[in-house]
Amino acid sequence: MNQKEFRLSVLALIILLLAGNAWLAITDPVESNYALTAREMLEAGDFISPRIYGNYWYDKPIFFYWELILAFKLFGVNEFAARFFPAVFAFLNVGLVYWFAKKLYSAKTAICSALVFATTTGFFYLSRAVITDMAFVFFFNAVLVTFYLAYRSGNRRLYLGSFFFAGLATLTKGPIGILMPGLILLIFLCIRKRPGELLRMMWLPGLAIFCAVGGYWYYQMYQLHGQDFILNFFGVHNFLRATVAEHSRDDVWYYYTLIFLLGFCPWSFIMLYQIKKRWHELREKVRARSVSESTVFLLLWAFMVNFLFQMMATKYLTYTQPSFLPLAILAGVLLSERLTMVKKVAAGAWVLYMILTFAGAVPLCDHRSGRLTSEALKEVNPSQRPVSNYGDYPTSLVFYSHDKVTQLAPREIIETTRPGGMSWDAKNVMPFLAFEDLPTDEPIIVTVQNSRADQLKHALPQAELRTLRTLDTYSIVEMIIPDEAAKQKGSNDK
Repeated sequence: MNQKEFRLSVLALIILLLAGNAWLAITDPVESNYALTAREMLEAGDFISPRIYGNYWYDKPIFFYWELILAFKLFGVNEFAARFFPAVFAFLNVGLVYWFAKKLYSAKTAICSALVFATTTGFFYLSRAVITDMAFVFFFNAVLVTFYLAYRSGNRRLYLGSFFFAGLATLTKGPIGILMPGLILLIFLCIRKRPGELLRMMWLPGLAIFCAVGGYWYYQMYQLHGQDFILNFFGVHNFLRATVAEHSRDDVWYYYTLIFLLGFCPWSFIMLYQIKKRWHELREKVRARSVSESTVFLLLWAFMVNFLFQMMATKYLTYTQPSFLPLAILAGVLLSERLTMVKKVAAGAWVLYMILTFAGAVPLCDHRSGRLTSEALKEVNPSQRPVSNYGDYPTSLVFYSHDKVTQLAPREIIETTRPGGMSWDAKNVMPFLAFEDLPTDEPIIVTVQNSRADQLKHALPQAELRTLRTLDTYSIVEMIIPDEAAKQKGSNDK
């Protein structure tokens, strides 16, 4: 690849990462939590304690919220700003893949690896998703990259980079940012029969760097919120997430196998074909123990990320993204002699992703967002009557409307699902309104998913409902609960 092609590839990557981001609505149920939390922190001038719906919120550490707050300050509170830093870290991840592959193998392998990494379906999704993962993937990868370069070169100072990036990974996602890469490098040193290398890792200055970068926020949060922070952050959102499935339907043994096949597409299938085609050659290399140490490290890295996350109860499609860097470099090694084919597939994927952004992602995000509902509410509710919701809670509606939206439910349900203790009820921090506390003879506005409209009628059979607007996903209705006592009195007077 000559200089002109290289520059065009970089430009194409930037276009891919930024195209359409201003039109991609903030979606429920995940993106909206991050966007609303960052907006509320910015409005409160509090850059330490995450908060949502006016309540402190301990779901994730602070780094991604800082990203969003900075972007909101630079570009305003909008979709482009929310998706800006995921795109920045996506670009950095591609650069890291290229740089590390070039260090380990060759420039041709580095180009193949970067093209593979940048055109997987998982990267396409994650590079514009308003979630913590793209920054976390970069820091996680950087921990292991700096470790291996220090190990291979004998330059002990590079180990300090591992501690630095582990601090940032911990500040982005939690303890997993140091525990998982730490376990991977420990197993690698044992496999290579060099556990003594641990003694060369400059632990005192390294731990000082780690604590300064990743520990200060945790100390501040404990000082401000005490046991509430410990219980919810470490208890619910870390220990419980690892031991109790948040979505039990996904807790199956083949989950991350499917994620690899679909998320690393189209290269997952190309890799499998190449492995099958070169099976005898690869098997002989293994038998002859001529597999390079770098390849062993990458294989272990990719395997351990998938294995460890598979062992955890809660599973998400983005969790194993840290395995994509070693997989991309391994793919680059397999495909380095077929660079022309790699370029053609990458170019085709780029065109497909550009089409999907505008023809698929834009309408899909609108379908999963409260943005259009918020715009409709301004038209049908000019007097700004109280707004409630029935069904899945639309946090994005709160983000776009800047209004309080109460969640309707029977009092018994509200009481039994309040946050407290080690359970997923800790996520129920939105404002609730019990059916029993609904005002009588006073119209309120209710948003309801179209699929749940009949359930609302069944739950409140006495309510008088008038549809004000029907949208793709939600309907906006005016609801009045008749005063039965007044009706009875009027009947008696007659």
